[in-house]
Amino acid sequence: MKRWIPVVLVVLGGAVIALSSGSEPRVGSPGPVAPSPDPSTQLPPDHPPLTDASIPAPPLGSGTGSTALTWDAPEGWTAEPPASSMRVAEYAIPGDAGPGRLIVYYFGPGQGGDARSNAERWAREFEVPGGGDPVEAAIIGSYDGGQIPVVTIETRGTYSGGMTAAGPSAEARTDYMLLGAIAQGPDANWFFKLTGPEATVAPQKAAFEEMMGSLRPGS
Repeated sequence: MKRWIPVVLVVLGGAVIALSSGSEPRVGSPGPVAPSPDPSTQLPPDHPPLTDASIPAPPLGSGTGSTALTWDAPEGWTAEPPASSMRVAEYAIPGDAGPGRLIVYYFGPGQGGDARSNAERWAREFEVPGGGDPVEAAIIGSYDGGQIPVVTIETRGTYSGGMTAAGPSAEARTDYMLLGAIAQGPDANWFFKLTGPEATVAPQKAAFEEMMGSLRPGS
């Protein structure tokens, strides 16, 4: 006659331990281990999640009046209504290879992360020709030529940006280019991200730099 022995399964640190009457604990195979985060999706400290619906609007009054930034948009760029509260402005940029788009982000004081980390994160949204390090391939610089200190980034390749911290990246687009700038506003960083087909974006480089040079405090 068989005698049933009660068994209790306990999970400790990912390992299954079987406890039965009159026996020593036995360690079984550990459960599934979560994969390491993809560094390309890691956000700088204090950066909000990238899903538009989950990002609250900046604190009332921040980024306005004396804490705002103003700039001169290039001729031919079409201003469009921002798609979410984290976007201050959007511009459609025409081009024979397809349109480009500039999105201006502002998250409020203490949010958004530091400029260099964001520039490197944008670089990792590209796969560069030859499979090299996308951060090393990007041109990251800074200047204080205008009234506002700015960190800049330029890169090109296969673009898989538009990714979110909670979802998959956008479909990869070849022969794409990014012109980006993180500007030090009066109370927080402002993020200027221009992406599109390289044949559209490259001719707009001088216009983008002129726009960054026009940055000034105040609304």
